[in-house]
Amino acid sequence: MRFFSKRQLPLVFVAAVLLAVVGFLYLRPTPMKPEPDAAVARGLETDSPPLSLSILAAPPDWTLLEVFQNSITREEFERLLTTVFTTGEAWREVIEIDETEARIVMGTSSDEKSFRLHFAPPGLETRAPRHWRSATELPAANPGRPLAGLHIAIDPGHIGGEWAKMEERWFVVGDGAPVEEGTMTLHVAKLLKPRLEALGATISLVRDSLEPVTTIRPEALRRVARDSSKNDDTPAALQRLAERLFYRTAEIRARADLVNQTLRPDLVLCLHFNAEGWGDPDAPTLVAQNHFHLLLNGAYTDEEITLSDQRFAMLQKLLQRTHAEEAKVGATVAEAFAEISGLPAYNYPPDSRSVRRVSGHPYLWARNLLANRLYDCPVIFMEPYVMNSILDHARIQAGDYEGLRAIHGTVQPSIFQEYADALIEGLARHYSASRTARH
Repeated sequence: MRFFSKRQLPLVFVAAVLLAVVGFLYLRPTPMKPEPDAAVARGLETDSPPLSLSILAAPPDWTLLEVFQNSITREEFERLLTTVFTTGEAWREVIEIDETEARIVMGTSSDEKSFRLHFAPPGLETRAPRHWRSATELPAANPGRPLAGLHIAIDPGHIGGEWAKMEERWFVVGDGAPVEEGTMTLHVAKLLKPRLEALGATISLVRDSLEPVTTIRPEALRRVARDSSKNDDTPAALQRLAERLFYRTAEIRARADLVNQTLRPDLVLCLHFNAEGWGDPDAPTLVAQNHFHLLLNGAYTDEEITLSDQRFAMLQKLLQRTHAEEAKVGATVAEAFAEISGLPAYNYPPDSRSVRRVSGHPYLWARNLLANRLYDCPVIFMEPYVMNSILDHARIQAGDYEGLRAIHGTVQPSIFQEYADALIEGLARHYSASRTARH
């Protein structure tokens, strides 16, 4: 049976092609617009953030604290609140405690609606769900693989590379190589990854290149900079503020989104190098001292407590019991680091209201930093060495190498290898002891 004559076939073919093209144009799926950087998009939704929020912060979802109902006693809640997580008394204006519950202001005023956290009777605390596991919650491991089953996210601090000058983490002495903190922390992270994996850990790098994690750039933050500028609103000052919002705020919030939503590790290692003030980065001051300390989350100031997003984050940290795990891991890591590096402990000024010493440990301090506040698990924030100390700068200039070299009259390993060696030793000691003691 024939439907078309031979003369009609070319016309039929053309018509079929036209129908196919039209169908493709009208019926194909609409291309998805790329998702904006979630960390910054939340804070750019309004022309200016509410007075109760930090810059680029989204209003917290207080219902997320419901899982912590009846999970903590009043005594433990108040102890952590007053000895670890705050440095003043402003919390009393936004958190009211009685024998059965804490009433927490969710906004800026005590007249606003409060979140009611119910306390548990001693011995009857429930356990709230969380994605991370402490050392004692991990299954038994073979002696040669003390980190088996542990997921660690390594966060190389800052960005480095072409961004180092903007970050103000760059200086150069004479004809020497520039010192870029973000470049050095990434190098240490890449030294750590295979060696920690050999001990059984799953390792994720929060960044693996000299590029930002956030997709936003300073130009997109100029309006926020203008709205938040308190004094100098000249174009140069606003550009500088927009740059700082980019690398200090948007970048850390993007990393937090990655850690919390995708990686979901048991522990985050934030790698940094410390420094003393160096003045002009093209003619920096070198100093004699070097030192080391390690930071845990805590020590929220009175000003920070008044911000609802920071108050919410503090309560999440407190109720998850991250501090106990951070203090245990941090103490062992600090002791191993001090032993291997020989670095003395850094001491904050005694009148500082932004830190708390942790359990009398000389190397451990609690401090409220954006990274250790936003990362939804225990965080060990490393601050070893002084980049502009005479000795440490010389070690940095020597680069990475195997074995020992004479530097300023003393035989020294590579500063990068020593950093990795000390951190690995501390982690291996802690998880070996914790898992052996339980199993």
